[in-house]
Amino acid sequence: MARLPIILLLCCSGLTQVPKQDLRNTNTPGTDTHFSMPHYASRADWEARKAQLRRQILSAAGLFPMPDRTPLHPQIFGRIEREGYSIEKVLLETLPGYYLGGNLYRPIGRSGKLPAVLNPHGHWPYGRLENEPLDSNPSFGISLARQGYVVFAWDMVGYNDTIQTPHSFGNPTEQLWSFGPLGLQLWNSTRALDFVLSLDVDPARVGIAGASGGATQTMLLAAVDDRLQFAAPANMVSFIMQGGDTCENAPGLRLGTNNVEIASMFAPKPMLMTAATGDWTHDMMAAELPAVREIYSLYNAPGNVQAFIQDAPHNFNKLNREQVYRFFGIHVLKQPANASYEEKNIHIEMLQDMLALAGRSLNANAVTYNQLFDEWKQIALRQFEMTKSRRELQDRLRAVLAVEWPDKVLVEQKQDRVVLSRPRTGDRVPGIWLESHGAPVLVVHPEGAAAALKSPEVEELRKLGRPILSIDAFQTGSAVAPRDRSGRYFLTFNQSDSACRVQDILTALSFLQSRYKGKIELLGLGTAGVWATFAAALAPIPLDLKAELGTFRGTDDDFLRFFDVPGIQHTGGLAAAERLNGNAAWNAAGLAASRQASEQGPHCYSDRQAGLICVDYSKLIE
Repeated sequence: MARLPIILLLCCSGLTQVPKQDLRNTNTPGTDTHFSMPHYASRADWEARKAQLRRQILSAAGLFPMPDRTPLHPQIFGRIEREGYSIEKVLLETLPGYYLGGNLYRPIGRSGKLPAVLNPHGHWPYGRLENEPLDSNPSFGISLARQGYVVFAWDMVGYNDTIQTPHSFGNPTEQLWSFGPLGLQLWNSTRALDFVLSLDVDPARVGIAGASGGATQTMLLAAVDDRLQFAAPANMVSFIMQGGDTCENAPGLRLGTNNVEIASMFAPKPMLMTAATGDWTHDMMAAELPAVREIYSLYNAPGNVQAFIQDAPHNFNKLNREQVYRFFGIHVLKQPANASYEEKNIHIEMLQDMLALAGRSLNANAVTYNQLFDEWKQIALRQFEMTKSRRELQDRLRAVLAVEWPDKVLVEQKQDRVVLSRPRTGDRVPGIWLESHGAPVLVVHPEGAAAALKSPEVEELRKLGRPILSIDAFQTGSAVAPRDRSGRYFLTFNQSDSACRVQDILTALSFLQSRYKGKIELLGLGTAGVWATFAAALAPIPLDLKAELGTFRGTDDDFLRFFDVPGIQHTGGLAAAERLNGNAAWNAAGLAASRQASEQGPHCYSDRQAGLICVDYSKLIE
């Protein structure tokens, strides 16, 4: 049986009741899932979604917040002059000691502020220098330069002159720091735009166009950088395939979204989407274009997005490129639609005359791969150290975990058995709820609710007559179920198990907060203490957190073993959660002292080494 598009399934079902099974185990999209577009009733609804998506993209890329823009030290050399245009080699230092290679195409004999086009390339063998019938980036740059544009074409990581990393990387440790080709390429795209704007161009007429993997780069930069004014993602805007390479699929990038929604973020600025019958864009006119146009209609600008499809395989061929010239000519140069945009007399230069590193070495300060990763980590650590705003730190942590505080919790109850869910999400959180009076306690155990009730800590709480809720956090206790992980690039589209557990804790806390007045105690036992620590950091209510961290100290190895969430170290890791919580770690050995502490003040905690600590965490962070 064919799988229904996941977003369509969620929307149509309504999910206003607790589901019979946790959809996080069964509706697990991948890059080849058939998606559909949610409906947005108003521009305000869409703008709120767009802001959330922008944070999500930047967080997945490791660019939330953006690093400091260090000097590019542009090297422009090797000028070739032809009739009506010139070509130059370019090296940019996008991070200290890290170099991006490219080519700059400029008109000859034109004056004034010129329009500009950025041209990222796809996964063709020769990258920005590919010249075959199905793709010719040099033909694109030359033709646009002849028409009066300044054009900058640059490398994907690991291609041509950009050789300090391979093209595919991002092992589990690197993922903790959001270090991967997608983030590095999006950063390079941002710096490429910085470079182009430093030239004698018109900032009101700067756009971007790329095909295939270059269209993915086009969509992502257009989604997060408002300086772009026109765009043409070629042969990539699709409901049925979201990108087949590591550089297009960072963990967390497409949680609950897809390329069509990401492309729509450019509304209402002029955009052309091209397509082909022989690839995953073959339904462009019937599916993707109407969906994007619906977003443009919220701005009363449906005509600003157009599409073109041809009977061809996946390509950026001559006809495809000429459609881009025509679209830009109409919207940027204000030329008539019937003007000639045909490519003619293209002379392709020899590779050694185009490669920036042909007969040349990188500067002496060029870093190695490992040094670049170290610098990426140092940037993240400096950003964390400089973050004084509680809200900003929570925003970053919330984006990485992709969790929320639910305003409403759906409940099914039968005697002391309870199941919780969030509306429209399809999650299912079983638990045991022992109702009583007084300050409630949420107990989280790595083996689930039944195991929590057998613990000595809960036995003591039961003697005190406290209301107790224990839950089977995701994939624990009765909630353990096979999770379909067959979709390609699973973590690009699905939260990790640990992030789902943090969400379940927040859902349970919201449930208790709606039923009891006063402060809630959150007790995390064993490795669940780590989950509780991060949940408490994001809960918008006062909590008494008691979390066992044991030997967990927040190292990369610790996270990989006990709390594997991509990007978590990039946000500050354990130090970020502890700063937000404002407390030292609680542990089982200090249980009695912890009970004494809770009687002495709302922010007193016990630590094995330090003893009793009382902290006003409102003074630790703004």
